[in-house]
Amino acid sequence: MSQLNNPLEIYKLLPKSNCGHCQMPTCLAFADAVIKGEKRLDGCPRLEKNIVERFNVRVVKRVPYEQQIEQLLEQLKREMATRDFYSSAERLGALFTGDKLKIKCLGKDFFIDFNGNITSDCHVFSWLTIPLLDYVISCSGINVSGQWVPFRELKNGMTWIPLFEPLCEKPLKQIADIHTDLLEIILHVFGGKPATINYSSDFSLVLHPLPKVPILICYSKPEEEFESKLNIFFDTTAEDNLNIRSVFGITSGLVRMFEKISLRHG
Repeated sequence: MSQLNNPLEIYKLLPKSNCGHCQMPTCLAFADAVIKGEKRLDGCPRLEKNIVERFNVRVVKRVPYEQQIEQLLEQLKREMATRDFYSSAERLGALFTGDKLKIKCLGKDFFIDFNGNITSDCHVFSWLTIPLLDYVISCSGINVSGQWVPFRELKNGMTWIPLFEPLCEKPLKQIADIHTDLLEIILHVFGGKPATINYSSDFSLVLHPLPKVPILICYSKPEEEFESKLNIFFDTTAEDNLNIRSVFGITSGLVRMFEKISLRHG
């Protein structure tokens, strides 16, 4: 018997008529309910009996997102306990002080202890926690190249590009279009420095959310028939020092933070 592992696999078997006889608004909603264990495959009256018999859908309900994050944090904290902070400091572009690593993120000092606990004189951003622990564990220590590429050109960038564009570049462009001067001020507040290469944009600023994972943000205002343009670039070494999950996570976290600040002060 075959196993169905995600909603799309189930959706392909359905009639896609959105008839509502399964008590769900659409076939895709029904497929999602099946994979969550809330519906059975035979709950679709239009599905042929031989298909129902062929597939054995033994579904374990999905772990809620918050619980997944909690489990990942626990796993990373366990791995932190095995790290030699003293020998790791140089690799990370950090300092070993007392019994903690001191890492500069966005121009602010963050401290990490052997249990993976993070403290700072400023607010500890929740979206920074996993990328910061990932960085300590997986950073190769390769120095940045100074060569910039878009997210999609990172080694594993295409796997996350469907999320990167709507959750990172698009909302950041909206902020820049509405609050251009404010965004530039915000970037400077969080340690943004002018790019060393002259880009044809109204501002090009480099942020260091992690010492060896810089991000370049370039924005051009609209001109006559040309609309505005915003691009986010990464150093070609980004994935040598941080896995793609956390490269995406740290960028989307930055954008969400900028959204909140612009709404509050715009």
